[in-house]
Amino acid sequence: MNQNTPIRILVVDDHTLFRRGLTALLARDPQLSVIADAADAGQAIRKAEELQPDLILLDNHLPGVHGVDALPALQQAAPAARILMLTVSEDEEDLAAALRAGAQGYLLKTIEGDALTAAVQRAMQGDSVIAPEMMGKLVAAYRNAAQSGVEPLPMPPKANPEPTGATQTAGQTAVPDVLAALSPRERDILRGIARGASNKEIAREHGIAETTVKIHVQHILRKLDVSSRVHAAVIATEHGLL
Repeated sequence: MNQNTPIRILVVDDHTLFRRGLTALLARDPQLSVIADAADAGQAIRKAEELQPDLILLDNHLPGVHGVDALPALQQAAPAARILMLTVSEDEEDLAAALRAGAQGYLLKTIEGDALTAAVQRAMQGDSVIAPEMMGKLVAAYRNAAQSGVEPLPMPPKANPEPTGATQTAGQTAVPDVLAALSPRERDILRGIARGASNKEIAREHGIAETTVKIHVQHILRKLDVSSRVHAAVIATEHGLL
């Protein structure tokens, strides 16, 4: 996708005022363009097929078919589109269902405007984006899936197909030795990632440049042998880094 081309967004929510407010909020960023909105799953599927948006912001509590249940049809209608849930639900089961159905991320409607636009940008770069308030529930969902033997949640792919000196066991993303490879500064930054903080927030917390944080994040992902901040956050939380 050309960096000079705005990200084309379809907003799906049954509340008219919320759709209008969200559209106005996103319009502040010249890199984002809301091309259409929809009030229910049926409208969303038709418009997704017609317009082929780059990204769909999808509420879960829609009349008739819930957003999570509409995910497969939306993916079929617009195969290239990234789909982010934007909902009031903080329920672990809703989170797990959305990720299993193929959502790129799960955000809460309490999110700040700048954080939302940043999440959209990250999703378009291939990252999974999860609301900070949901990070602990995400880890719990992974654990519950492993312990109950149900279909596991999709885990972002590893950066390399072969482990780099770390062994894996059932229900465990990496052994604690992997964290030993991180420097104290990298551990601090990984804690911020696990809390769901952005690079800008981490930089402000530690009094360093945002570009420095980006470099540290790249090093962390490489050392943990993962390609996603969400995967790194799961590892950090499971091994008590928080």
